[in-house]
Amino acid sequence: MKRDTPNRGTADPGLVARLSDDAFKVQRYFPTLIFTLEVPDSENLNAHLIDEIYAERERDRAGVSKSNFPELGSWHSHVKLHKDAAFGGLVEYVDAASAMMCRELGYHRSYQLTIGTMWSIINPPGAVNRAHIHPGCIWSGVYYVQAPRNSGRIEFIDPRTQNLMSPVEYIPDTKRPRICWTKVKYKPVAGKMLIEVVPENWTGG
Repeated sequence: MKRDTPNRGTADPGLVARLSDDAFKVQRYFPTLIFTLEVPDSENLNAHLIDEIYAERERDRAGVSKSNFPELGSWHSHVKLHKDAAFGGLVEYVDAASAMMCRELGYHRSYQLTIGTMWSIINPPGAVNRAHIHPGCIWSGVYYVQAPRNSGRIEFIDPRTQNLMSPVEYIPDTKRPRICWTKVKYKPVAGKMLIEVVPENWTGG
């Protein structure tokens, strides 16, 4: 069906009346999954990470420019922090979460998820990250070390091709089924980890 195909069911109620509920079925496949994890004792972990992140910024004031906006004061570290022993505590939680995901999804025991890249971002008030994807990854995640009040939200955008190429028009002011949402937003919470299947688009304040 193309975008300009008339909604015949809406235009002709009689057509719908000829179909029984048993004749029309829906099956849901290929979901976009988002796992969440509340890290225990995150206050102590975060206090340590804050010190290490700011120390890293002192060592590399320029940082790198990726999805962030340096002109707005945003700082982005190099992408190999998982190889730094100072971030080992966070890596342990990421590995533990990955193992739980593998069990939940039925991955073979020989198949292990490992961190490919890991970085930190410091966004001052008014700074954001543009929508972006993480190529070469199966999963990608974010962990919040600090989340002051009014920090904005992280936004996940529906990655399915049909919604990117030819978005659907919905009835205005009507609640949609969750499977028809095109964006999902999460409020940043210090000590919370979000892990999502990729490809995805992320943006956040």
